[in-house]
Amino acid sequence: MAERHVLLQYGDDPFDMKLMDLEGRVACTVARINHFFISAVRLTREASWAQQHPKITGPDYSYFYLGPDNSPGYITYGNGAIHIPMSFYLREGSASRYFRSLSGKDYKWRKSPTGMECIDNERIIAIWEISHSDDDHFAKLTISADGMLIVTEILTTLTLNLMAKVLDWNLK
Repeated sequence: MAERHVLLQYGDDPFDMKLMDLEGRVACTVARINHFFISAVRLTREASWAQQHPKITGPDYSYFYLGPDNSPGYITYGNGAIHIPMSFYLREGSASRYFRSLSGKDYKWRKSPTGMECIDNERIIAIWEISHSDDDHFAKLTISADGMLIVTEILTTLTLNLMAKVLDWNLK
């Protein structure tokens, strides 16, 4: 990855965390919200950070609506009316989880014991890795210039994979 953007993840709870750049700007927040008695989580790509990166496209928000007993529900982007089942994003194949971007392009998160890599046509566009125990942050996300084009989708699918692990969703 030639041009890289590093975000540090503060908090190990995928339902309540922040990602900050190396200059201390909050890039993304993930928080539970109340939405008509439905368990929901909102991921916000922070405008003050996004303005520093003019290549960023796509929605500023994504919403995770969980099903009964915190089962997989659906995701929406921005104020969109399209509901994408979480199971669509959590399709497994060997040590990878595949997803399709809003533009229709296929990607995958390849899992490892200490992290994940987001891959587009065999190119790595993002790397998420758990930090060392003496670091002040839980994990580090490194995103390529190409990955910045779909950064909200990278953050959304990363967060969904972290939620699936915490909630022990064993989907096929």
